[in-house]
Formats: sequence, C-alpha cells, structure tokens
Amino acid sequence: MIVIAGKLQIMQISLSLPPKRTIHVNIMNMKRVYFVCLYTLLFALPLTAQSPQSTPPKREFRGAWIQVVNNQFRGLPTAQIKQNLINQLNSLQQAGINAILFQVRPEADALYDSAIEPWSRYLTGTQGRAPFPFWDPLQFMIDECHKRCMELHAWINPYRTKTSLTNELAPSHLYFSHPEWFVTYGNQLFFDPGLPESRDYIAKVVSDLVSRYDVDAIHIDDYFYPYPIAGQDFPDNASFARYGGGFTNKADWRRDNVSLLIRKLHETIHSLKPWVKFGVAPFGIYRNESTDPLGSLTNGLQNYDDLYADVLLWAHRGWIDYNIPQIYWQIGHPRADYETLVDWWARHAANRPLFIGQSVMNTLENADPQHPERNQLTRKMALQRAYQSIGGSCQWYAAAVVENRGGYRDSLMYNYHRYPALMPVFDFIDNQAPNKVRKVKAVWTADGYLLFWSPPKIKKKADDYEMNRPVAYVVYRFTHKKEVDLENPANIVAVTNNPWYKLPYTDGKTKYYYVVTALDRLHNESKLVRKKVKL
Repeated sequence: MIVIAGKLQIMQISLSLPPKRTIHVNIMNMKRVYFVCLYTLLFALPLTAQSPQSTPPKREFRGAWIQVVNNQFRGLPTAQIKQNLINQLNSLQQAGINAILFQVRPEADALYDSAIEPWSRYLTGTQGRAPFPFWDPLQFMIDECHKRCMELHAWINPYRTKTSLTNELAPSHLYFSHPEWFVTYGNQLFFDPGLPESRDYIAKVVSDLVSRYDVDAIHIDDYFYPYPIAGQDFPDNASFARYGGGFTNKADWRRDNVSLLIRKLHETIHSLKPWVKFGVAPFGIYRNESTDPLGSLTNGLQNYDDLYADVLLWAHRGWIDYNIPQIYWQIGHPRADYETLVDWWARHAANRPLFIGQSVMNTLENADPQHPERNQLTRKMALQRAYQSIGGSCQWYAAAVVENRGGYRDSLMYNYHRYPALMPVFDFIDNQAPNKVRKVKAVWTADGYLLFWSPPKIKKKADDYEMNRPVAYVVYRFTHKKEVDLENPANIVAVTNNPWYKLPYTDGKTKYYYVVTALDRLHNESKLVRKKVKL
C-alpha cells in the first residue's frame, strides 16, 4: 500500500497474469478441502442484505490505514505534523472510525524510539536522523487514539528494506552488519525470508515494540515475498540449497518460510501481552478457481502462488487474530469482481474475525451496475453486512476519508456509521467480561449535571488483572418507559474512558434511565448498572 494510484496500478498489472502453475492435490490439500467445506456449510451463510436505512450493527470493526510512505511528514515541523495527525483523528472519529492502522516500520526502520532500528527517513527525510525537537510518533498516536477510545494497530512491513535502491541506509542499519541476510530484487532490497536469522531478527523487533508500547495490535499488510517481476525469479537459490531440505518444491518452501514467520510473530506477541492482537491484510485473491477448486472465480495474481502467503492455513491454525483481505476492485470487475471475492472470503474465513479492506477511490470512481446514477458505496456496505462471518471493514486510505472525497466521509458519518460501534469480541483470546461499575450517581457540579461512577473492583495482583481491567465505558440512554435494549447502538450516547458523563439537563421534568457498562481490553462488556434521572 505505497500510494493508492501505485497500488491499484500494481493490481491491474497483476490481474493480467494468467495462471501458469499446475497444482497437484495431496493429503494436505485434501485436509484443507475438508476444513473449508465444513466451515462453509456451518458458519458462512449470508444474512439478508442491509438497506442504507437499517440500523448499523452494535459491534463492528471500522478501521482506516494511515500510511507514512506518502511523505505526509517530510519537511514539516513537529508541531505541524502533530496537528495534522490530530485533525485526521478528529475527522475519522467523527466518521465513526474506531481503529487506526498506523505505519511504523516501512523499511526496516522506525517511526518510534528504537534502539534496534534507525529512525525512518519518512519522518525526518534522512534515515537515522532523530526528530528535532524530539518526539515519538507511535507513542503520540497511541495516546491520541486511546484518548478517543480508538484502537491503535502498529503496522509494519516485515521484509522490505529499501523501496528503491537509490535510498540511503543509515550507518547503523542492520544491512551493514549482516549484508548476507539481504537480497536485491528489481529495484528493491529485502530480507531473505528463507533465513532463520531474518525471522529471528523480525521477531526481535516486534518483541521490542510490543514490550515497550501499549499497542492494541501488530498489523502486517500484503507484502510478504515481493510482487513478482516478469522474467525475474526471486534470488534465493543459495538459501534454498542451505535450508530447503525436505522440500522438493521451492514454492512450498517459500510458503513455509512465511508461515514460520507468521507463527513466530503470533507466539512472540501473545507470550508478552496476550491481549495484543496480530492481524494481516493480504492481497484480495487467495487462489483462482482455475488453479485450485477451492479458489475464487477470478483470474489474477494469487497470494498462495505468487506471494507465498497461505492465509487460510494461518487462520485455520490460529496464527492470526484477524484478517483484512484487500478487496480493492469494483463490483463487476471482469477478473476480480468485488462481490465474488467478498462472498469467497466470507465462506473461507475459518475461525478468525474477517474484515473487508475497502478502496475509497475505487468505490467512488465506479458506478453501481444496478443503479448507474450512483457510486458503489451503498451496495458494498450492504454486501459487507450481509454475512455473519464479516465483522467490519478498513478504509484505504484514511486521507481520502478525511478529505471527504465524493462525500464518502459524510456517508459514513450520517448513515453507515451514524451510531457508535464497539469492537467485535475476540473471545478466542478472552471471553471473560469485567465486573460491573459501582456507585452510579448524578451530581451537580460547577461544570454542570454529571453522571459519575466508580470503576469495577479488581485485584491488582491477580494474574489476569490486565485482561480484566476496564479501559472504557459505554453509556446508554432510555426514556422512562422504554425497554432497556443494549443491542441497539441507537441507545448509545457515549463510549468514553472517563468515569463520568455530562448529562444534557433542560428543565428537570423528563425521566430517563442511564445505563453504564465497562469494557475490557478485548471489548468484553460487563453487566449493566442503571440510574434514573430527570433532565
């Protein structure tokens, strides 16, 4: 996801590549057929498509990618960068976004204070040069996101080291200590994924990041083995000769290399902080049906065969905690139809949360085939919410939402995201709700009429303290005679990390019930506590 134009251009080129490999069915493929078919039958049945006027779901992942390789920071003073980020977050919050995927490691470098890797050139213009006056973009974004009850997912690229060979590396860069760990492919420099040393080093970087920062997730996008260059094979013959024992097929070995990294990162993250999620955003096509009977009815570049990313294996084995396939094409695309791919992923999501990667510009620039007078947003949102196995979406790219291209932000704010949404639960990590809040009371203060409560009781020395600690509260409002319904997000008036809420007092003649619940790190919701007030 370098820039939207560049990314879509790559995808169009990729789609022109015909399938070239014959895949032989083996025992592992037969097991995969069994798993996928069983899941399809049991869990991926579509629901009734949602109309624009339908109430949005109470729980939904609503993410947005904020990239740095678009040079949005270069040449700007620190104060202006911070203000630009604050403006983006304010706008995205108003649009209902509840998760920010922030790029922090684009080229084996750092947009955070690291003793392992040099400062990124995308921050200061020169790799290795610290920002002046000093600040830490990742810590800043964590603080600002959590202040708004938004998640912060630290987005890294594992293998890429140079986006262009003309880029200069800092003298402290790992490349100068271990040039044998790297390979050149096209005009770029990469870690060799076939080396155990590469995996160990990347896991070390992630371990450092997770240990020192209060991130909600580590996120990887679609750059595993690099996108293929016509006529050029990735230069890993030496590492295959050294480490490929047991593999007669280099492609299987390459897939195993990536899977080993994915598994290692998942284990590293959860051994340090079990509540920190690990998610991926793969290219939108897993395999074509012409290559594999389990594939989608598409004709384009394939994760499994061209990027050596066996995403379904990772999901089935529980090595990822969420999956956001980048389905950036339009409904009706001749080789990669959006509707076909949404349906395919919904039926093959396995036992892990599935969200849809949306291209803002592609959605705006293509007409709905059934309603040519409008763009495709309405139909895409209906499709996204038509499957019980799809739990939300992520917008590529955040700036296009903030700029309100084609009224996209307005549509989210006033329609599709018009009510707040809690994050989907990750009950395979933690399904224990926090204790309920205490001492709910309405009090007149110098700042107005406030509803106060005390956090739930929890033993600080308990092993599961951090998992059960409340990190936010949900405030609901109901008229005096209205049934208390916590499943309808229209009843939510606030999601806040403050133990208080300012009441909209008018004349004190109308009775309301306010309900307060607590949320833990994995968004499990406590039992309710209610308070009757007159406003």
